[in-house]
Amino acid sequence: MSDQLIYYVLLVGCLLLAVGVSVAAWRRPDTRRRAARLLAGLLAVAGLWLMAYPPQRTVAEPQAEAILLTEGYQPDTLRALLGRFGARTRVWRFALGNSQSTSSDTSTVTSLTTLREQMPTLRRLHLLGRGLPAAALPALGSVRLVQYGSTPYSGFRNTHWNRTLELGQPLLLEGYFASSATDKPGPTWVRLQVAGAARDSVRLPAGQGAFRLRYVPKTAGRLVATVSAGPSHQLQAKEPVPVEVVPPRPLRVLLLAVTPSFELKFLKNHLAARQHAVAWRAGISRGLTQTEFSNQPTTDLSRLTSALLARYDVVVMEASVLAALPAAEAQTLRAAQRTAGLGIVVLAEAAALPAAVPGRAEMRLVVQNSSLNRPQRLNWPDAPAATALVPGTLTLAGAAQPLVTLASSGAAVVASQRIGLGNVIISTLPETYPWLLQNAPTIYESYWSRLLSAAARPVASTTRWTLVDPWPRPQLPLPLRLAGSFPTQQPLVAGPTNAPLARLSLQQDPTLPEWSTATYWPTASGWHQLQLSGQPTQWFYVFAASDWQGPEAQRRAQSAIPWLASTATPSRPWNAPNRGPSGGSLGCL
Repeated sequence: MSDQLIYYVLLVGCLLLAVGVSVAAWRRPDTRRRAARLLAGLLAVAGLWLMAYPPQRTVAEPQAEAILLTEGYQPDTLRALLGRFGARTRVWRFALGNSQSTSSDTSTVTSLTTLREQMPTLRRLHLLGRGLPAAALPALGSVRLVQYGSTPYSGFRNTHWNRTLELGQPLLLEGYFASSATDKPGPTWVRLQVAGAARDSVRLPAGQGAFRLRYVPKTAGRLVATVSAGPSHQLQAKEPVPVEVVPPRPLRVLLLAVTPSFELKFLKNHLAARQHAVAWRAGISRGLTQTEFSNQPTTDLSRLTSALLARYDVVVMEASVLAALPAAEAQTLRAAQRTAGLGIVVLAEAAALPAAVPGRAEMRLVVQNSSLNRPQRLNWPDAPAATALVPGTLTLAGAAQPLVTLASSGAAVVASQRIGLGNVIISTLPETYPWLLQNAPTIYESYWSRLLSAAARPVASTTRWTLVDPWPRPQLPLPLRLAGSFPTQQPLVAGPTNAPLARLSLQQDPTLPEWSTATYWPTASGWHQLQLSGQPTQWFYVFAASDWQGPEAQRRAQSAIPWLASTATPSRPWNAPNRGPSGGSLGCL
């Protein structure tokens, strides 16, 4: 029997029973309490009917779940959720700024605060797509998230590069390129382009994998390189790589030699051509010296005094010069190195290091076998293919660290140790100028840049900005941190044409008074500059909303972890009706 037939059969039966009970009560000879007997019979029949069909009342349960769409969501997942939760489930689309949804039947929200105001009873939010920006998540409050995966991402992931570098230093771009399963299998080329020309490339035979690209900018300034990936004549992904190339720090270098040598002479000319201040002193005979000066006025170099050493950042000297120094001058040199941060580079000879060398106990010279006195391959971070004669190596102990090593054995050829406020560098390479004669200036520049950068006197701390978020985007807050004394004027954010964009309101950190923070809301992509009275301008780049979606998706997933529901499988929707054993709705009395 169908439910409808049973309903009518029971209804007719109850009506006939009510008529029969009423007639029997009316015809009873005893007419006393006739009305009470009639009422009791009708109530009994009504009770039988209510046992079969209890009364129901529909109550509108407040909606506690909703669906939020973000870019990259799968329509099939949305349809499945709507089929599970019911058509009355609210569906929203998240958009930044003033952008609106392209779907006329989907409401758009730009802030989760607005969503919570319109749905005060919201307890669980089902998130489809690539997720929410980290800055938007705190507005969730106690609302829990249930995330559903988006389409597999095809593009660059985990990509890093040095966004600020000195002129002459290489731009190093490392990362991972992922290809989705729908892409055609085959090799993929990852290319680094600057000014429209390919500067470096790497082939990924499997179509995806890790890569490393390198390029040395030729001029200082700001540039936006491009990294792209795809087969030979196709393009699968393309991303911007902003870089600020700053002029190298002008160093003040003092070169000391026992006699005129090609090694220090070439080094003097090399540094002078790059606008470093260089002074050179070499002995000619007993009591006679030869001096030369580049990019600085002449001065007396006959004796090493505190006033003289205060004028230089690095002293490069042969080991025999240090051994021949008078005791007073050697003491002055050590004091300048320990207490004033003067850097010392000692060019060791094929013998034991002089006793006057600072840190001699931690960096011992080991003379190599004469049979190995042939050019050997050298290694240092991002080193070109360099070979040189290596008469000796260094055995390190304590806090000494290698700067240049042998590629074959890993033995230290150049090492550094911090003693006091300054660094001491010991090099066992007697001659590096042959690299210039062999037309290998890149090797020579890289080698001496590494040594002098490690040895240079520390720069006095200055006010500097730090971007707390390394991937700033329009319409999202960008926290900025200022390290230094609290300024008396408000910093200014300007565009690339120096047009003012906003004034920043700084707030001093109560626990670290030397830190101040501010928040800036970018409205457009591109280069921006931070201006503060009395301080050099600093630049930063704001990425477009469509740039670098791989790292952004990972950041969103990690930021959402504190708001995730305890289980990834959604429970019964809050607005779904309960069902009784017979399939009927359990109403409220």
